[in-house]
Parts: sequence; C-alpha cells; structure tokens
Amino acid sequence: MGTRLKVLSVFKKLHRTRMDVFREDERALTAARLQINEEFKKNKNETSEEDIEKMIKMGSDVEAVLRETVLQVEHVAENKLRLRPREGLLLENVPYCDEPRKKS
Repeated sequence: MGTRLKVLSVFKKLHRTRMDVFREDERALTAARLQINEEFKKNKNETSEEDIEKMIKMGSDVEAVLRETVLQVEHVAENKLRLRPREGLLLENVPYCDEPRKKS
C-alpha cells in the first residue's frame, strides 16, 4: 500500500473511532475532529518517508488507545455519573481464585 493511502487510511480510521467513542457528545466530537485535522494539516508537507512512517504508527497507536481505553461518562445528578460503555469494550468478569483449579 502506498504511503498516501496509509495516511488516508489512518485519518479515516481515527475519525471513525472518534465518532464511535464520543457518540452523542457534540463538544468532544468537535474537539477531537479539530485536533485530528490540525495534526494532519500541520504535517501535510512532510517528505521524509521515515518520519511519515513514524507518524502513521503514532496515528494507529492513538486510534487503538481511543478505541480500547476511553470510557464515556455523563453527569446525571449532583454526585452521580452514568457509565456508557461501548459494545465490546468491557470484558467478561472472571472471578479471581487464589488456588489453581485442579484438572479432572
């Protein structure tokens, strides 16, 4: 895949992740859109293949962090928050056991 296509792919992936992570939060959606666009515009004249590859890697890492670690929370009362987890974000809760299970 050409470098230009890789850059566009990361750009689109970041925006898709932004739309999923910050769903229904217009303020966060706008701030994330502006930040993503600003970073890509700032580096649009970069010519060094090595630097471009580093930036592509950083963009992919940022997308993964957004997708895997950011939680959406909303205020519902004075001292109450509501967690709005995305599908697939929370894993099955397996109870901790001090003793290893015995094989049958």
